Amino acid sequence: MSTDVEAARRKYEDRRRKIQEEEMKERRDGMNLSSGDDDQDVDDMFLTALQRKREKVHRRALLKQVLAPTMNQKEEIERKRKKKEEDKQSEEARKTLLEKHAEIMETQGVIDESERQLMEEEELLDKVTRGGGLLAVAELTKGEKYEEPIVTAWRPPGHIRRQSQEDYEIQRKRLGISCEGDHIPPPIGSFLEMKFPKSLLEFMQKQKGIVTPTAIQIQGIPVALSGRDMIGIASTGSGKTMTFVLPLVMFCLEQEMKLPFMRSEGPFGLIIVPSRELARQIFDLIIEMFDALGKAGLPEMRAGLCIGGVPIGEQAKDVRDGIHIVVATPGRLSDMLTKKIINLEVCRYLVLDEADRMLDMGFEDEIKSIFYFFKAQRQTLLFSATMPRKIQFFAKSALVKPIVVNVGRAGAASLNVLQELEFVRSENKLVRVLECLQKTSPKVLIFAEKKVDVDNIYEYLLVKGVEVASIHGGKDQSDRHAGIEAFRKNEKDVLVATDVASKGLDFQGIEHVINFDMPEDIENYVHRIGRTGRSGRKGLATTFINKKSEMSVLSDLKQLLAEAGQELPEFLKMLAGDEEGTAPAGTNAEKGCAYCSGLGHRITDCPKLAGIGNKTTQALARGGGDDGGF
Repeated sequence: MSTDVEAARRKYEDRRRKIQEEEMKERRDGMNLSSGDDDQDVDDMFLTALQRKREKVHRRALLKQVLAPTMNQKEEIERKRKKKEEDKQSEEARKTLLEKHAEIMETQGVIDESERQLMEEEELLDKVTRGGGLLAVAELTKGEKYEEPIVTAWRPPGHIRRQSQEDYEIQRKRLGISCEGDHIPPPIGSFLEMKFPKSLLEFMQKQKGIVTPTAIQIQGIPVALSGRDMIGIASTGSGKTMTFVLPLVMFCLEQEMKLPFMRSEGPFGLIIVPSRELARQIFDLIIEMFDALGKAGLPEMRAGLCIGGVPIGEQAKDVRDGIHIVVATPGRLSDMLTKKIINLEVCRYLVLDEADRMLDMGFEDEIKSIFYFFKAQRQTLLFSATMPRKIQFFAKSALVKPIVVNVGRAGAASLNVLQELEFVRSENKLVRVLECLQKTSPKVLIFAEKKVDVDNIYEYLLVKGVEVASIHGGKDQSDRHAGIEAFRKNEKDVLVATDVASKGLDFQGIEHVINFDMPEDIENYVHRIGRTGRSGRKGLATTFINKKSEMSVLSDLKQLLAEAGQELPEFLKMLAGDEEGTAPAGTNAEKGCAYCSGLGHRITDCPKLAGIGNKTTQALARGGGDDGGF
């Protein structure tokens, strides 16, 4: 209503001004028709009292006509006012909390461009992580929410418990460990103090050459033994597998000694991984540990492998005898759960290894469907070398008071790897691969994006007399397994593979990794070069790039090299330009992209996010395709 009155007043003032201008003009022409009370500069002007009274009445009538509208005018004004209020309420309802906050800040005059950019990024990250997270459908519908973590019987040694929180922080800072969460268990610097049995310690020392724990193991194993949910982030080759396998083996031993597993019972622990090769590698490690414990007179324990490419009947036979641990890929596990070959009624320990990879491949719905089969609270652990904030936010919804253990930056390359870049034309790559093999002694791992390139490299090196094996998603599972085993046992000097071999696989003694082409995103590059320089050893990575390489990935690569203190070649500076994913000025935001961990851009310019819809659709249509998810 106040706005309408103001408009009427302005209209009256305009009309009054016009009347005054007409009066001034008439006065100049010698006509004395209306008043000029306030004009002191005209001495010969005289108005009678009657003239002044008439003009006053006339002005009041004009003002009343403007300020006191008719009934129809009142209704029209009221209708317009209501419509404006409805439009405003509808607009407010569509606004997000971030937009409302931005408006408040703007009205107070304290918002600047950097804060606005940060708000846009947070809103975009909120959109891509919006939803039920990793909660199962049943948990969402029933509203089940566990408030407290699982309690275990394990306790740190007394002399460690008596230390202060300051002592723990000093040790974490010295090792480059950062933790988030409440009531974080203390870091423990030796396997003996973690209370592992002597037979297991001897196995690790004699069979695996492991004497002291790595940084992720020093903090991660106490967290897992305490029963806490965890997100573990550490560079490739830092010992993440041992971090979740050792506690699981001890929990299974404890359960077997209390009450032996009956026929068709189990598993107690479930490990889900994105590829068949990684599943078999973890399964072999668990079997070796079970054998070591069995030789020491401890109860016999059993593990099962559920992966595609193997007849389901063989895997069902292992489960029927009672099983303590299952290592699986998402597709085959979901199939066996649906057919009731496996049940998760007593499963209390869940690991998602390379968790970000599985979600990127489009296995989110399948993992949720697997969670549906859990009958009680579980301890959940997620591990990866590249764990963007997007995945962390998404996963935390399914975790109970999680602890994030981070050694270094998520997505950072291993500092033990010397990274060399070469500008090579497409037609010269095969010849250059042969030349690069002379840089180091075997073993050498060659990665290519396409299956056809893997086959071409394999055939070319075979003709040149090189002892070579190859694996990709188009090969039978038996051929893939035979190729990896021959390479692992030093029967082959070179292995050519797609990214199926880049996630988590641990080959002893890899001296050199050759990237035949630049991967589609920087995460895959970090995982590829992480096959060398493992367990504290040094390694070499050579990458072929040319003008066909994606500019956004090259920009991320440039920043990754700078972060690792590596020398930047001139051609990379020219190709990648000066883009840098720096945080907005004056804010505490992390550098780089929160979606893919690339350092060359922000989330608002993330190429992976822009094309994630098509990529997910193709992965689902492929049914696990090149990574053997089924």
